[in-house]
Amino acid sequence: MDLIAIQKALRDRNIDAWLFCDHHHRDAIAYRVLGLPDGLMVTRRWFYLIPATGEPTKLVHKIEAGHLDTLPGTKHVYAGWQELFDTMKGFLASHRDIAMQYSPNNLVFTISLVDAGTVDLIRGLGKNVVSAQDLIAQFQATMNDDQMATHFAARDLIDRLTAEAFQEIGRRVRSGGTYEHEIQQWFMDAFQREGLVTDDAPIVAVNANSGNPHYEPSAKHPVPIREGDFVLLDVWAKKDTPGAVFYDITWTGVLGKPTEQAARNLQDRKRGARYRSEDGAGWRFRRPSNRGVGSGPGRALAYSEGGVWRVLHPPHRPFDRHGSAC
Repeated sequence: MDLIAIQKALRDRNIDAWLFCDHHHRDAIAYRVLGLPDGLMVTRRWFYLIPATGEPTKLVHKIEAGHLDTLPGTKHVYAGWQELFDTMKGFLASHRDIAMQYSPNNLVFTISLVDAGTVDLIRGLGKNVVSAQDLIAQFQATMNDDQMATHFAARDLIDRLTAEAFQEIGRRVRSGGTYEHEIQQWFMDAFQREGLVTDDAPIVAVNANSGNPHYEPSAKHPVPIREGDFVLLDVWAKKDTPGAVFYDITWTGVLGKPTEQAARNLQDRKRGARYRSEDGAGWRFRRPSNRGVGSGPGRALAYSEGGVWRVLHPPHRPFDRHGSAC
């Protein structure tokens, strides 16, 4: 935790304090911003107040009194709910505007993690609860140079592996056939070889399955990939290093000569794309103007004389700088 930077950000925004609270690991953002270990057994409520100036304050239950000992500040302990309320009233007394993991009308639901009852409690003490969304963006979702480097390293590997996967599908289909789950396993083997990790395996989806955004291939229900099929590859992973950030990309294509319906699907994805040519491989590319973080809304189309159509679109997987999906 960068206490000095957080306090400066509070002063810059005219916010009196940032109040963190949790039980049962409901607020992952708090643990990341404060640098608390994920493995804590948290069965009682804890509170941590960072004021714009001065020393932070800790409020923990007597049963779990050591949970915030790694953080600076004065510690208070409580046992019953009345003691909790009275202590909180005391250490909030000199503050009015309190930032919390709250979003008005739940508009930014990924950061609206504090429960309504706790917001009621703070407001009941005469405090103005404001959203910590800008603070979270600064201290949780802003990547440093090292993290950007991991993102682009993952991009280079995944783009290459995804292109190779289409070639592998073509070879397997010409040699007797393959299935969705087999190509998914091909990706996982490639990830291990290239030093990449992921929370879930990539999606390999054929024809109608490509329309299911949460589709998962299964060996129990094998789906073959055949000539003329529409194939979607949704691939995400990150480098196996601390603090690494995910890269996520989706490619789609038709194996062999496109059917009339597949050609229409591809034509729909041409809109808004930018042209770029590449020599040597027989491909004609349409690619977005940017790659990786901040890619635009364009779509990319490629056609090979060898008989594979491919469509590329920019990353759509939301993530924070630690690589977690928001």
